Amino acid sequence: MPAPALREPSGLDDLLLYKLSRLLAVGGSMVIRLCEGRFGITRREWRVIARLAQEQELLSSALADRIQLDRARTSRAVSSLVAKKLVRRQAGVSDRRQARLALTEKGRTLHAALFPLVCEINRGLLAPLSADEVRRLDAMLGSLQLQADAMVQAAELPKADRRRGARARLAMG
Repeated sequence: MPAPALREPSGLDDLLLYKLSRLLAVGGSMVIRLCEGRFGITRREWRVIARLAQEQELLSSALADRIQLDRARTSRAVSSLVAKKLVRRQAGVSDRRQARLALTEKGRTLHAALFPLVCEINRGLLAPLSADEVRRLDAMLGSLQLQADAMVQAAELPKADRRRGARARLAMG
């Protein structure tokens, strides 16, 4: 029996990460349209709001780790949400760089309105699967996440030099 295409890819369409990226692009576009079109927030801002709704209050550094976003992008999203009065930022007493973040009442109201709509999209995406298939998919995704985390920890890959613009990087070869 030949190896499944996912284990022995012969082209782009056989790559797991490409398949997941396509699913996220199509399924996620509905969430992005809701966020931006109806609620006036970006997908990154939604990640911040959803995490703060779940964990009540977090340090900004812990938030970046939890939503798996670099600290600069997290900081920009938080600053935008503070300006929109959806998030409250309270500087630490001993270290002003250690900001505690929490949703405001307006932020909690937005989450209460948007989260059920995102859940409905989630249910729609899972609709073709049986309850047992959904349980197995959840377990498989957990296993894949653990494997990806382990691979990142073990990898010795070069970091991208993002300090220069894309043109400068391309010019250098």
